[in-house]
Amino acid sequence: MSKPTRYTQETINEYVTKKLWRTETTSMVFDRNAGEHPHEVAVEDSKTSVTWLEAKHWIDRVAAGLIEAGIQRDEMLAIQLPNCVELYLFRAATEKAGVLCLPVLRNMRRREMEYILNKTKATGIVIPWKIGDFDYWEMVQGMRSEVPTLKHIFVAWDEVPEGALSVNKMAADPGLEKKYSASLIEERRFKVTEVSLINLTTGTTGFPKFVEYPICARLATGSAFIDAFKFTPKDVIGALAPAAGGPNIPVYYAAPQVPCKVIMLEKFTPEDAFRMIEKKRITVPCVVPAQLALMVQHPSLKNYDLSSIRAWFSCGAPMAYDLGVQVEEKIGGIVMNAYGALDFGSCMLHDLTDSREVRFLTAGKPRVGTVLKIVDDNGKEVPKGEVGELIGCGPTCASGYYGDLQSTREVWGEDGCYRTGDLARIDEQGNVVIAGRKKDMIIRGGQNIYPVEIENLLVTHPAVQNVAVVGYPEPVMGERACAFVILKPGRFFSFDEMVSFLREKDIAPFKLPESLEVVDKFPMAGDGQKVDKKALQKALIARMAK
Repeated sequence: MSKPTRYTQETINEYVTKKLWRTETTSMVFDRNAGEHPHEVAVEDSKTSVTWLEAKHWIDRVAAGLIEAGIQRDEMLAIQLPNCVELYLFRAATEKAGVLCLPVLRNMRRREMEYILNKTKATGIVIPWKIGDFDYWEMVQGMRSEVPTLKHIFVAWDEVPEGALSVNKMAADPGLEKKYSASLIEERRFKVTEVSLINLTTGTTGFPKFVEYPICARLATGSAFIDAFKFTPKDVIGALAPAAGGPNIPVYYAAPQVPCKVIMLEKFTPEDAFRMIEKKRITVPCVVPAQLALMVQHPSLKNYDLSSIRAWFSCGAPMAYDLGVQVEEKIGGIVMNAYGALDFGSCMLHDLTDSREVRFLTAGKPRVGTVLKIVDDNGKEVPKGEVGELIGCGPTCASGYYGDLQSTREVWGEDGCYRTGDLARIDEQGNVVIAGRKKDMIIRGGQNIYPVEIENLLVTHPAVQNVAVVGYPEPVMGERACAFVILKPGRFFSFDEMVSFLREKDIAPFKLPESLEVVDKFPMAGDGQKVDKKALQKALIARMAK
């Protein structure tokens, strides 16, 4: 259903009255842009360029095509496409048709897809026929008997197997626009406070939860990005990350409101990204930190003109201070790395004028009505500057877990605040400083060690490329800390050097790691953007037991 799980009418009235939520939906914004900027380019990928007027025709026809296929209002359509023009436009088309949109990463395979489609009771799916040597049509056909609700298979692009519904054919049929009355389309179109988007969480369980977002919440986030990045119609926003949310929020929810052009990079490699930025004169690329690390270290970097970049938007994982500095000095553009959880949706951002220390070592300040609190284990707010659990709420937040009222109640609580599980404090300037995951906190002899604090110090050492601090059991002190370190090529780093370096930072002696492990790479969890600290801890304990 499109009804938000946890929004009350009181919540809706409050945010509308305060003008934190707008009355236009995403598809209405596209309609308006088609009237005011019909011949300006809205979105491009490597093969296709679409103006705002062409985008409106595409959206109207595909929305009508979904209705024509028999998909009912509030039913679920999974969309498993890489970054491309079609992926960008489908959100507005499903919204206009009153169909819930469920974007799925292209690298999901049968095991994950069966779970996703069954849990959401999806009645349709949009796929390419093939990408490289992988056959999506074959995958979907092979699991149809295991997914009883799946009735409609839409295939994008030119090559369409027999038995599939062609997206291109729908988008090219002007008759579909005229087949359904304006009143019917308005009746089908989601209202601005209704859920239109279901995003998948990442995590370590192997299977996701499904986070619901009303249109108003996502557009409010887009407005915050417009303010923080000072977007203008001259900007060109690049979707370099293969993400349905997170890094690409400015792509889907800021760009149409400006409006400005969007470039979709179908498959990321550093050189493909360099070529696209140079050719399309991208001003703000949207990435994850791992992509930045690959780009800044790539030997061909110097061969490309990337002078169009004025800023980067990065999120999905913490970013090493040194990496941010390297990007700004070797490529150019101001790096803005955001904190957030897809389940939460709160909006904290930096300003372009903030110092590197603020941008790389804090999560910035709350935006557009976001309310944050730092609380102790009893839910009581702690004094400013002290560490506690970060909780919050606001107009950009998710409305709960789709089809999971129990989890929604457990995570959001009776006060309507989301429990992040992250430890944080508020600094003197009002910036949120993340101290680490509550479950990652190390208690040594009754004193708390926050891994992120130590990590943020160690990554500033010239030999260190990346670091993860984990705790391990010890009979006397309870726990001790170990620093896992990835070194820069050709560098050496000893335990004594680490301790000496940290002592120079004037930290309390109990915070000093009592073990150092130099490794080539970290195990990654979920979508591959977060270090799997549980795996590091498990490997360390096993090694110590020998």
